[in-house]
Amino acid sequence: MMEYIFTTRMMVRDYECDIEGIVNNANYLHYTEHTRHLFLKECGLSFAEMHRKGVDAVVARMNLQYKTPLRCDDEFISCLNLKKEGLRYVFYQDIYRASDNKICFKGVIDLVCLVNGKLANSKEYDEAFSRWL
Repeated sequence: MMEYIFTTRMMVRDYECDIEGIVNNANYLHYTEHTRHLFLKECGLSFAEMHRKGVDAVVARMNLQYKTPLRCDDEFISCLNLKKEGLRYVFYQDIYRASDNKICFKGVIDLVCLVNGKLANSKEYDEAFSRWL
């Protein structure tokens, strides 16, 4: 595994698997979103509180690669790195199976902020992420 600015461990739940016995592709998006929310919390911000203040970070684009499937009861490590390009926060998110560190998923997820409904920079997000930008 490469170095990341944030990692968290999770477990595949049985209802996330499809008839093939593997995690349904859409669930990886839930895993990456949950990882971003945990990262935000560690940075001192609440996704819900930011929304109440009129600042919404929304997904603008995703580039996803599915490598090795996760299966029921697999433990996995969800990791992220971050950079900023203009108004976009670019999250590099990888998921590894914990038992053997095999890469399962790679994603590049671009988020932008809507401040009171308009595309804009967010001072709060910039400050929270400042040590990595």
